[in-house]
Amino acid sequence: MSDAAQPTAAEVRAAAEAVKAALDRHLAAVERRTGDDDTAVYEAFNALATAAEAYDELLYDRYDEVTPFEIPGADGGLPPYTGPDEPHALSLLIRRDYAVAEPQRLLAQARRVAELDGEADTGAAAKAGVSPLAALGLLFGEYEPDEIASRHKEFGLEEGDSTLWVTAAEELPEPGEWLGAPFDHADPERIVCRFDVSSVFDEEEDEDEPVDAAARGTDA
Repeated sequence: MSDAAQPTAAEVRAAAEAVKAALDRHLAAVERRTGDDDTAVYEAFNALATAAEAYDELLYDRYDEVTPFEIPGADGGLPPYTGPDEPHALSLLIRRDYAVAEPQRLLAQARRVAELDGEADTGAAAKAGVSPLAALGLLFGEYEPDEIASRHKEFGLEEGDSTLWVTAAEELPEPGEWLGAPFDHADPERIVCRFDVSSVFDEEEDEDEPVDAAARGTDA
């Protein structure tokens, strides 16, 4: 790179200040988070990743130095993006795993919900008090998935891995088009950003800084 094309020291300093500001915004968003899928946290994470990448590039161009910043996903990164540059629609693909850690607690909560709904004497509700399968159907029919996630211990559940993919599209599908097989056509090359949570990151903590999300830069 020629000297004329190099960033100035002031530009590098400004990029460093942008990283500091992004760090502050990210921490503030985490401190105010309202749940596992808090949009403000995801947006702050993406902004921090973008600021860190810009600073890293300018630092290298000006001083031939690098930073230790890295924003890997669960598998180390995302495949090349092939989606639209200006998406007019998006899809959120979410998977959360749970173990039924305390079956008796699960059954007790199902009975309680049935009693509160005044359905304790119905066949389906009575079965929910003795059948884990029926209890799960009743609880997940009563509560939104985000509420289940925030209160899973109350229901005798233990969190496993979870992932959220934000994928870009040119336009919304036709109503009802994918309901029969909602995850069959998920395209990893259209992922705008991805957020993974797994105990495997905790196991690797002694060797590497665990990161629970991957996001593309704005030039993806």
